[in-house]
Amino acid sequence: MKNIKLIEITSELGAGTRGASLGVDAIKIAALDFMSNFFVHFPSEKIENENHLLFEPIKSPYAKRIGGVLNVYEKLSKAVSESIKGNFFPVVLSGDHSSAGGTIAGIKIAKPKSKLGVIWIDAHADMHTPFTTPTGNMHGMPLSTAIAEDNKDCLVHEVDEKTTAQWEQLKTIGKISPKILPEDIVFIALRDFEKEEKYLIEKYGIKVITTAEVRRNGAESVSRKALRHLSDCTDIYVSFDVDSLDSSISRGTGTPVSNGLREREAEDLISKFMQNRKICCFEITEVNPTLDKENLMAEIAFNILQRSVNVLMLN
Repeated sequence: MKNIKLIEITSELGAGTRGASLGVDAIKIAALDFMSNFFVHFPSEKIENENHLLFEPIKSPYAKRIGGVLNVYEKLSKAVSESIKGNFFPVVLSGDHSSAGGTIAGIKIAKPKSKLGVIWIDAHADMHTPFTTPTGNMHGMPLSTAIAEDNKDCLVHEVDEKTTAQWEQLKTIGKISPKILPEDIVFIALRDFEKEEKYLIEKYGIKVITTAEVRRNGAESVSRKALRHLSDCTDIYVSFDVDSLDSSISRGTGTPVSNGLREREAEDLISKFMQNRKICCFEITEVNPTLDKENLMAEIAFNILQRSVNVLMLN
């Protein structure tokens, strides 16, 4: 049985649409609406965000608010690594997906010798860099910080010295770089990415499991396939972005995309992963209740969270 610790980070510095900082509270409200005392059961830690920077002018157009994101990485990586060292299983509830780079850093700081695999359940690849980004939004970059990739083969922007220096700090946080190898990533439900990201996926032969494959073969088969691909990893982190769900149900997120997972498919899949002893951390991200009706996205996220943690508790 695992000791669960909830880590809440309400940063939305990396998102292009405002409101993801409210996602954690929206999930708690969903729990109350379901009359669940889930959030009373587990120790939790709240990480201070840097959202005051949203009111300040943007200094780095190709890596917006990168200084604040770096601070979030540092605080979150410390909380995650201390939880793991204290024999807790960290369940991270985050605002936007840029935080995931800090989560990955925290796992590696706690387990520097581990070969860490990542299961990235997301409509997007999140492998842009300041040199390739179409938006400058840092929630599109966490995996590039983890694999320490600039992707200058696909250079679009000339980036100023200060931004470049901060980007180097993001990649080397915890003095470990890279944190993961690109071949130790498995994308699930990936369907909206740019040619610069496609270049990296093809360059490194990164595993992509489509929504169609999940639907055709089912959660059991897909989870086995993903875990088999990561069989030489010692630890595995599962990151669930709610925009992996189909846009018909994922209105309450900043970047909904059609042809995504159904709620039950995501729930079954994540539950299957949580049965595996190599899973060392789970993150749910990008719930934005300001874009939603009746808090639907948060309710779905809470159902997935509750079932996943229940499975963890049994293992």
